[in-house]
Amino acid sequence: MVVAVVFTIYVLIILFLTSARDPGIIPRNSRPPEEEPHHDSSVPAQARNRHTPGRQFPRTKEVMVNGMQVRVKYCSTCMLYRPPRCSHCSICNNCVERFDHHCPWVGQCIGLRNYRFFFMFVSSTTLLCIYVFSMSALYIKVLMDDNHRTVWEAMKESPPSVVLMAYCFIALWFVGGLTGFHLYLIGTNQTTYENFRHRADNRINIFDRGCPSNFDEIFCTKLNPSKNNFRALVQEEVPRPTEEAKAEDVGGDTHPKIEVDLENRQDLLKISEQHNIEEGIDLSKISRRQNDEENDSRESNDPLRSTLEADSIMGINHRASLTMTMIRSDPEPSSYGNSSSEIAADSHTNSTVTIKEAGRLFE
Repeated sequence: MVVAVVFTIYVLIILFLTSARDPGIIPRNSRPPEEEPHHDSSVPAQARNRHTPGRQFPRTKEVMVNGMQVRVKYCSTCMLYRPPRCSHCSICNNCVERFDHHCPWVGQCIGLRNYRFFFMFVSSTTLLCIYVFSMSALYIKVLMDDNHRTVWEAMKESPPSVVLMAYCFIALWFVGGLTGFHLYLIGTNQTTYENFRHRADNRINIFDRGCPSNFDEIFCTKLNPSKNNFRALVQEEVPRPTEEAKAEDVGGDTHPKIEVDLENRQDLLKISEQHNIEEGIDLSKISRRQNDEENDSRESNDPLRSTLEADSIMGINHRASLTMTMIRSDPEPSSYGNSSSEIAADSHTNSTVTIKEAGRLFE
């Protein structure tokens, strides 16, 4: 009984060390690394000139490990290039060195700084299950020998022993299988993440240095101190100013936005000019038709036809006034410079000429 209690306390202490220890979290960067930004070649050149290009970093880069090139990935959440064998845990939302897996039973990621404690917890739990199962079976055997009873009679006399045997037998399949699997991983210097992810890739394990050296690396290597100070006060991050705010602070010009607005305005003016030309063509056709109708009206002197001519003239005047109102209703801002004023002046001149032509035709 004393051995079982002490063993149980030891397992709980190892569980606490596994759960409460920093697994090897890499601190996040407050800003992206200082490297040359890459621009997407699929974006048109005009769009890159008009808008401020976003900083895009290469998703991977090559580093040398044991004389071989290893590809490391860029983590957009932590804004850093992950070291080899590092991965981002989607549950903890942190990059963990030598990431093995996230254990829901422990409630913690298993990584570089707590893997040995995790293995000690799993293996100790396996030994505790074997010990409790063996002691319960031995107690039932003692009851059988003392009173010369059968197995069923001895089990009926000590129900707690039966419950403990059943519980330890079921738990032994889980923790025992996990212990054997991690013994294989330690012997080959792999992680659970690497084993499941790269099993079918037939990759060469460049981290394998032989079984004795692999065990020595896990259990006899000094652990580096944590890179995080969890007792420090949280510092509020200063929001980074955008490119437009920087341009306004330093008095920079906002030519990209003005150029976009000028191009949109030029498109509107072109549409207006085309509309005026079409109106002029329509006015010439209407004037010919009116001349023909006047000649016919002189011959027939029909009062109804005179009414139709007056209505058509009033409609033309209304369209001309609408065209003039559309052009004058869009005032030019002073920040666009002389080029926008010249464009507006040309549009005003074209509209005035068109209206004068229409008036001459009316006369």
